[in-house]
Amino acid sequence: MNRLSRVFSGDRPGATRERGHLPRSIAIVTDAWHPQTNGVVRTLATTCEVLRGWGHEVTVISPEQYRSFPAPTYPEIRLAVTAPGSVGRQLARIAPEAVHIATEGPLGLAARRYCLRRKVPFTTAYHTQFPDYIARRTGLPAAAFWPYIRWFHRPAQRIMVATETIREQLREQGLTHLTHWSRGVDLDCFTPDAPAPPEYCGLKGPILLYVGRVAVEKNIEAFLACDYPGTKVVVGDGPAKAALEAKFPEAMFLGKRMGRELAGCYAGADVFVFPSRTDTFGLVMIEALACGTPVAAYPVPGPLDVLNERVGAMGEDLSRAIDAARYCDRRACAAHGASFSWEAATWQFLSGLVALEEEECVLLQTAPVLEF
Repeated sequence: MNRLSRVFSGDRPGATRERGHLPRSIAIVTDAWHPQTNGVVRTLATTCEVLRGWGHEVTVISPEQYRSFPAPTYPEIRLAVTAPGSVGRQLARIAPEAVHIATEGPLGLAARRYCLRRKVPFTTAYHTQFPDYIARRTGLPAAAFWPYIRWFHRPAQRIMVATETIREQLREQGLTHLTHWSRGVDLDCFTPDAPAPPEYCGLKGPILLYVGRVAVEKNIEAFLACDYPGTKVVVGDGPAKAALEAKFPEAMFLGKRMGRELAGCYAGADVFVFPSRTDTFGLVMIEALACGTPVAAYPVPGPLDVLNERVGAMGEDLSRAIDAARYCDRRACAAHGASFSWEAATWQFLSGLVALEEEECVLLQTAPVLEF
């Protein structure tokens, strides 16, 4: 029986609590979903898997159910085109005991509007440094986008955040109704004994690895341009891949890897380099650590909350951080990575939801034929 199977059996923290405190049926509204490959999708998909294993009914409202078009400057993300009131009618049909709005896109906006008009409480999550991401892609200052974030999240009963650093950032923006929702690792998959990929054979060491979306906001060029000796390896895909391959022909680009193959990429590397300055957590960091690989990063949200001097190094000079990370104890890295479980993270999510009262469930189901 693997780790998730043990959770699915119902042996979970707090299982003896009264049913009224824990919603059994949950609607999650998200603009980020399959076939996208990123930390938000992996977090939501795994959370749904664990919740269903615990016996909860989870319905995901996503772009899969609608016509969609590529997001400007970010074509891998599909923006849903919905008919007026369609998201509300879905919520009315589902009649969930809790509504969670995961993203700030078109579907999230539609669900937010529907719940507010019916005075039905909902929760949100701050998964992405949205102002920084858009600023990198438009050239506008991040401050220009914070009013939208404040407006979107302020009506939520609770805003779920992954780290204390992000909590403080949102507090500074006047968003104080915050609750903690961490992240986890599949510890049956991501282990130090995962076999390295055959492409690593014969590479000049040390092997320095990046895993994630190959996009401008991930700051991968800072990693590839640093003058630390060895071989730089990039695992992942995205709109910046072709340009980076052309600019840095000495680096190895392996494309997308999943599951045990991805674990082997982590385990066979000497240092995992996380150059992003815009992530709220950095799920790939704890996957690397669970595989026994130390992390080098900038001292920014995410690394500041996940790393300590035994398992990684941070600094504005990325080459010096890489050098320091090479001396970390790989056993300590694996132990630290193993402390992030999806079971604990999912329990935090479940505890952070707001269960609807009976009269609120009735209000949620009173969907008009059309709603603009």
